Amino acid sequence: MLNYEGIQDFLFKEARAQSERRWEDWLAFYSEDVEYHMPSWADDDTPTTDPLREVSLIYYPNRQGLEDRVFRIETDRSSATIPDTRYNRTISNLEILSRTDASVEVCFNWTTHTYRYHTTDVYFGVSRYTLDTSGEKPLITKKHVLLKNDYIHHVLDVYQV
Repeated sequence: MLNYEGIQDFLFKEARAQSERRWEDWLAFYSEDVEYHMPSWADDDTPTTDPLREVSLIYYPNRQGLEDRVFRIETDRSSATIPDTRYNRTISNLEILSRTDASVEVCFNWTTHTYRYHTTDVYFGVSRYTLDTSGEKPLITKKHVLLKNDYIHHVLDVYQV
């Protein structure tokens, strides 16, 4: 069973693979059937909940969507990454919400600093991950990202959250 320090190490390594642009390594943290969802805000206090019926900032029903994003980023076919964006994500306040023999659900706060167009932007929010811990290494099977910023000045992409 994955302990708190093991979960923390897993999350730090996922963030570092992303910030170092080791995209194949980053994708390896995700299961084939991962649901990746970043809802938009329905109003000031309520995020959307159904990605199939409501607007989401990012939604991929499986890893194929993430693989497509990585392909576009690596081949300069992503307007969100041209010009190149420098970024770094910090993770804090990690909590284990629930655990079974085969999975663990975690919640944590994050902050990402980005530099693009001679401007530094800060994005912040909270994420909930469900990890499959039944295999030889953990895999993210669900990633729910709640962006807390009121205004977004540029197009957001997976590396900023």
